[in-house]
Amino acid sequence: MKQRLLSVLAVALCVSVFAGACFAESIKAAIVTSPNDVHDGGFNENNYNGLLQFVETNPDSSFTTIQDKTGDPASCVKTIEDIVADYDAIVCVGFQFSGIAELAEDNPDVKFLLVDTWPADSNGQTVSAENINAMTFKEEQGGFLAGLAAALSSRTKKVAVVNGIAFPTNVNYQYGFMSGVNYANKHYGTGVQIVELPSYSGTDVTGKAVGGNYVGSFIDQANGKIVGQALIREGCDVIFVAAGGAGMGVFTAAKEAKDVYIVGCDADQFDDGKNGDANIILTSSLKVMDKNNARVLRDIAAGNFKGGNYLLGAAEDSIDYVKTPGRHQLTDDVIAKLDAALALMKAGKILPASFTSGTMPDSFEGLDAE
Repeated sequence: MKQRLLSVLAVALCVSVFAGACFAESIKAAIVTSPNDVHDGGFNENNYNGLLQFVETNPDSSFTTIQDKTGDPASCVKTIEDIVADYDAIVCVGFQFSGIAELAEDNPDVKFLLVDTWPADSNGQTVSAENINAMTFKEEQGGFLAGLAAALSSRTKKVAVVNGIAFPTNVNYQYGFMSGVNYANKHYGTGVQIVELPSYSGTDVTGKAVGGNYVGSFIDQANGKIVGQALIREGCDVIFVAAGGAGMGVFTAAKEAKDVYIVGCDADQFDDGKNGDANIILTSSLKVMDKNNARVLRDIAAGNFKGGNYLLGAAEDSIDYVKTPGRHQLTDDVIAKLDAALALMKAGKILPASFTSGTMPDSFEGLDAE
């Protein structure tokens, strides 16, 4: 009787102290990326780090990395279809995977994490599913922080943003960046010009010209370098790069130039900025996908998974920037101004322009927030 009582007390203690962690099951997961792999130093790697974090706290679980090299949405879905029977959870990274809705419906016991897009039906209409946790992010907020940092740090008074392809997420970054520069000009008198190269102007998914500087690819480093060199010749000394693997070409252009800085995107890219004894990274705008992936995977293991479509931003601690000592080159004054802006965004008092909202950078709501 005494031993039975002790067992009951032990179970009760486990529940109260560990909040269900004692009953977490091991799961077999996969992360699927396209067209870059999980070691791209940015978007995909940040997602990959979330799985590493999950396995650290759930060592009985395991995961596999899978790459579709095409970037073609149909091929991406086929890649998922080929492996779906082998895993408990599949992390699908990028807009290319939005077409998994029907596949998820046919495999209700498999849990899907869909990052940077929401699921869509065969007609392209957004849907939701009980076994898909879809995360999109307020990239315009990250772009805003990048633009504010660039404008406050530029010596030549010329800055730019380089994007990959004018998909909504990339346009969000562009419009957010431009909003941040405009905010700095209005509130801090920075007088900074945003440089756009007409030959690299973007066209969004609706056919509208959005300006900016678009490489036309997320993998073409050679063209990324050409765009970067052209902007540097125009006098830009700070460039925000939201172009995936193609952005590494812009990094190369900055390393070969003198006194040109890059604002990284999605993840802390300080290590990618090493240039001999120097570093070209001013700071990095963060889209916090790793911690969100780890959180959802833990929910799956604990039996607490919840499907749905979620838009995450600063208020959910899912947009931030790098200010860790030794990982940036911002002044204390710039950090103070960025922190103030971040707090205003968390409070909903700064709403940068975005493709999603249909607002434009020169008149975004919250421009007069103090």
